[in-house]
Amino acid sequence: MNEVTRPAQAGTLESNDVVVTVAPADKGSGIAIEITSIVMAQFGPQIKKVVEGTLKEQGIADAFLKINDRGALDCTIHARVLTALARGGAAIKEAIE
Repeated sequence: MNEVTRPAQAGTLESNDVVVTVAPADKGSGIAIEITSIVMAQFGPQIKKVVEGTLKEQGIADAFLKINDRGALDCTIHARVLTALARGGAAIKEAIE
């Protein structure tokens, strides 16, 4: 399994962006995601789905993520999670479509 080895962050607090912070978690503890968003009522479940899908695609089983969304599109959320994971020491796998 792929893993986060150090805390890292990606993104900005600008409108239509998202700040993703990742931190390592103990083996077997699973994924913990804390989401704050200006559009939580409308898109909270979709934001969580994108984050979880990105983690699954990358083989991350244990990590803590803090998401501070300012109305980002799904592709932006995906890219910020990938960048934070890479900065956190995870080996990023390319998606094959």
